[in-house]
Amino acid sequence: MSHTKKVPDSAETARRARFGKLPERVRLEDTVEELPATRPDPALDNYNPDEWLVRYCL
Repeated sequence: MSHTKKVPDSAETARRARFGKLPERVRLEDTVEELPATRPDPALDNYNPDEWLVRYCL
């Protein structure tokens, strides 16, 4: 039985250069992005004592 050595072709060489090793590990902290659900409304904290008159009496 003869033992022949396989010679890699150019496509296999390019594929091994690109996909031959696993990508670098990504930390879990880098995969999550925290954003507020809505932007804060500056008018929300302004209290208007006469607002209840408009809402309930008119």
